[in-house]
Amino acid sequence: MSRQNLGRTAILVAAAFALALGGCANLKKKKPELAYEEHPVDVLYNAGGDRLDRHQWSEAVDYFREVERQHPYSEWARRSILMTAYAHYMANDYADAIGDAEQFISLYPGNASAPYAYYLRSICYFEQIVDVGRDQASTSEAGEALREVAKRYPYSEYAVDAKLKIDMVQDQLAGKEMTIGRYYLRSGDPMGAIGRFRSVVDKYQTTSHTPEALYRLVETYLTVGLVDEARRNAAVLGYNYPGDPWYADAYALMTSRGLRPDVTPNPNGRRGPHIPGFHHDKSSTLPPPGEGGAQVTEAADVAPAQGAAATAQGATAANDQAPAAKKGGFLHGFLGL
Repeated sequence: MSRQNLGRTAILVAAAFALALGGCANLKKKKPELAYEEHPVDVLYNAGGDRLDRHQWSEAVDYFREVERQHPYSEWARRSILMTAYAHYMANDYADAIGDAEQFISLYPGNASAPYAYYLRSICYFEQIVDVGRDQASTSEAGEALREVAKRYPYSEYAVDAKLKIDMVQDQLAGKEMTIGRYYLRSGDPMGAIGRFRSVVDKYQTTSHTPEALYRLVETYLTVGLVDEARRNAAVLGYNYPGDPWYADAYALMTSRGLRPDVTPNPNGRRGPHIPGFHHDKSSTLPPPGEGGAQVTEAADVAPAQGAAATAQGATAANDQAPAAKKGGFLHGFLGL
């Protein structure tokens, strides 16, 4: 064999070896999956609940998926969809959690747990809200989803939490308008700034940004020589928030121009609304709905070994029977899905 042919052969062998190594690396990175081995529904469901208790979100998803796969026509398959959504949410896999919640809503719109599916979907959007300096698409989606919860289930505990978060969403959107308005003001575009500040006053008047928006309007109108508009906005600010620091600034600014407003700042007077800032704390999120006084017994667990489900022991429920829940932990009392 010629030296040239030997060189080509060596290159081909090296390339094949590299591809083989790459394939092995990909196999190693692939998440191990539970091998299909039939188990009673209670064993699989309780194993998923146990993983939730341990904060092993990915494994919890695997077990709840197995419930759906092995027992697709049981009521526990339906329950597992919502539990899968919750596990994905806790793992910050928001896209998957939203997909699971929407699947539940699509399949079981009249189920007693449908309100929770709507609620969890809205929370997933809410927790994706970013700072006001970035795109606010998630903020708008969160607002729509939260309003849907409040509108569909106005007397539910989900609506109470949703309404609190709607105020925060509105405050976020107002903050975005203020950020742009200040930028226009610094860039020498007073009319563009006025449009943004006016938007806050007109569309987000119950937010914490309203006093500043009114002050900025006073400031900007004076800059462009629209004194009457400055007077009007100062009067609105003083009438509604006489104790707010932004009114004190507006009063000082107007007075310096010989335009003393009728209302004197009052430190004890009303201030602008206070809206709590964003703190994506999952501990404040309501858990899946429960059923108080549920009868519970111990059930056997399923332990995955290198991607295969070990043989379950102590199974006590047939596929068409409601499984027994583990005592204590996440599942205790959460059987009313």
